[in-house]
Amino acid sequence: MTERLVPGDAAPAFTLSDADGATTALADYRGRNVVVYFYPKAATPGCTTEACDFRDSLSSLAAAGYAVLGISPDEVADIRAFAEAEGLTFPLLADTDAATARAWGAWGEKTVGERTFDGVIRSTFVLDADGIVQRAEYGVDPTGHVARLRAELGV
Repeated sequence: MTERLVPGDAAPAFTLSDADGATTALADYRGRNVVVYFYPKAATPGCTTEACDFRDSLSSLAAAGYAVLGISPDEVADIRAFAEAEGLTFPLLADTDAATARAWGAWGEKTVGERTFDGVIRSTFVLDADGIVQRAEYGVDPTGHVARLRAELGV
């Protein structure tokens, strides 16, 4: 397991490819509040639920000053297909070597069924305009997560 972030930490920098292959850096969002969430695999049931909940809440989050970024270890082609299939209008980023997930503490041992392996731990972070972690949540349940987060943020 990688070291986890806590409120007050500076968010680790990253530059990743989006669904169109263009680069997106966390620094591009300096001056804005950002919700960064890590999800294990595009187009799987839990990840689809979470992504669609963010999609459906995007206008209220944006109105409250929050941008949303989703990050997974998927290839660019996979996140492009996922974004197109689900009508996702916020950036999905490809962390194919999982270096960003590791830097954010969102990589570690997990068990699915009877299999135990290393992978992305579903996690959500809320950053302020200076890139400082305000919230760090690990092991997030995708069902109802976005609604709970919005309530906690007052959005």
